[in-house]
Amino acid sequence: MGVDIKALLIREKTNLESFSSKIIAIDAYNAIYQFLAIIRGPEGLHLTDNKGRVTSHLTGLLYRNVNFLSIGIKPVYVFDGKPPSLKTAEIQRRKLGKKEATIKYEKAKASGDFESARKYAQQTTSMQDTMVEDSKHLLDLFGIPYIQAKADGEATAAYMNKTGMAYAVASQDYDSVLFGAKKLVRNFTNSGRRKLPNRNTYIDIEPEMISYQKSLDALGITGEQIIDIGILVGTDFNPDGFERIGPKTALKMIKEYGKLEDIPKIQDELKEIDYKQIRKIFLQPEIQDIGEIKFKDTDYSGIVDYLANERSFSQERVQSSLNRLKKSLEKRSHTLDQWFK
Repeated sequence: MGVDIKALLIREKTNLESFSSKIIAIDAYNAIYQFLAIIRGPEGLHLTDNKGRVTSHLTGLLYRNVNFLSIGIKPVYVFDGKPPSLKTAEIQRRKLGKKEATIKYEKAKASGDFESARKYAQQTTSMQDTMVEDSKHLLDLFGIPYIQAKADGEATAAYMNKTGMAYAVASQDYDSVLFGAKKLVRNFTNSGRRKLPNRNTYIDIEPEMISYQKSLDALGITGEQIIDIGILVGTDFNPDGFERIGPKTALKMIKEYGKLEDIPKIQDELKEIDYKQIRKIFLQPEIQDIGEIKFKDTDYSGIVDYLANERSFSQERVQSSLNRLKKSLEKRSHTLDQWFK
């Protein structure tokens, strides 16, 4: 779900090229879920190989990373570990939502309503262990490092950003703001247009940067207080939030009373959640020793062999993408050589 504090944050338009030569900590599950939800066939089904195994995530990772590396971006993917026990309710809520979406998908498909079928199919998206392993294998072939977090991947990504290991965190969710990430990038892809669900309307999508300190300064609050705002609105650890409290109301309450314990109106509801533990998850997340981040050379023939021979990709398309990457890297290398002469 992620915390809904979009309306409160300072968001500035940017572009992918501005991240050239910078290490970006990418919320791996968030990115892969996007690929699984969006990259589908006409009836809303995932792309699959000749053995029926899903390949939508691999398609997304192939083209996205070719683009990143061609520009000079240094992506590091951070995978979720074991979720905190407080996240159980949110996990169950998601499972129920996917079950309901599956029923709606089958009904829409049977009636020939393929637009609705595609919409409901996207809502059934789930991550399998094999998809995670597939993704890590392809990243290895690209020479792109990844990190297996102990718990929440966004917490580790935010830690990397705070400690200078990464220039920014890339995710569609805002949770990394509560974890204290200095810079969050959303829509971390090429600018384009996206169709709104259930409407024949398209919107422009551009990368945007959210500055933690700029947002806090503009709101006149502290890092601890934005966590309390998140708890009021609803986080993955208390997904229902507080009754009839949205981000603007939450901000008003925190600015008036300072912290959750001092807001008279919510005291009965506050007793029903472990808000101190939720605060602790965001303020003192479980982070493993990351060590040195190493980028390796891309194994071009290995990528072709894996995707074309093992996963039924078009060899011509894979090779074309990799040729584009080679040319971009050669051009960048030549430009650097000229600059140092």
